[in-house]
Amino acid sequence: MSEWQGRTAVITGGGRGFGKAFAEALCARGAHAVLVDLDRAAGEAAAAELSSRQLSAQALQGDVTDAARMAEVMDLAAQRHGGIDLLINNAGLHSDEYSKPMRVLGIDKVRRLFDVNVMGTVTCTLAAAPFMAGRDGANVVSLSSMAAYPSGTAYGASKLTVAALTIAFASELGGEGIRVNAIAPGMILTETIKAELPEATMDFVRAGQALKTDGAENDIVEAMLYLSGSGARFVTGETLRVTGGMGAGV
Repeated sequence: MSEWQGRTAVITGGGRGFGKAFAEALCARGAHAVLVDLDRAAGEAAAAELSSRQLSAQALQGDVTDAARMAEVMDLAAQRHGGIDLLINNAGLHSDEYSKPMRVLGIDKVRRLFDVNVMGTVTCTLAAAPFMAGRDGANVVSLSSMAAYPSGTAYGASKLTVAALTIAFASELGGEGIRVNAIAPGMILTETIKAELPEATMDFVRAGQALKTDGAENDIVEAMLYLSGSGARFVTGETLRVTGGMGAGV
């Protein structure tokens, strides 16, 4: 039997992209997936697709910056499934729009970026932690980014903060048996990224990779399965770079 049989994963930004792929991988291994998304239609469509394959998935609408709603979401997930075993902090603002200097973005966009990427991670982790404490193998996986190394944009700075929060929460929650780690994806050629990134930008990133191959969505799914699984039982406070060697350093 899979180690995820009957366990519960709450995935923010679960309606599409990495979030949906995480849900599919976990459900296929017997987990219950709770897909939290600001876009109600996207979350419900993703959950319906999984449910049509006899997989256990439900959608809950919510904004990760809304502390009251996230507390309600975590409570609903825990009531339905008896607790929470995994929280994936995947929801975030990204794309070319936010990969610009802060003086170009302006204060309102910078504030919204940090509200979602940083405070959203804090809000959801604090809301889920009481329902994870003491559960065997309970852990949190957050999404950082290659853009954090170095963090030359507002987006990169927000994702560097996610890596720092990973260390802080690992220390704070370790006594309750909760591991906390993060993944920093490099250029992963999802359909969204292919549509958004100019070819020149993709070529620039490829030139900086040690591995001259393109990253795929499944590379990030496999990283999540490792960090959230029993094989990483003694790993906490770490950010795993999945970048093909881009930005490697100490």
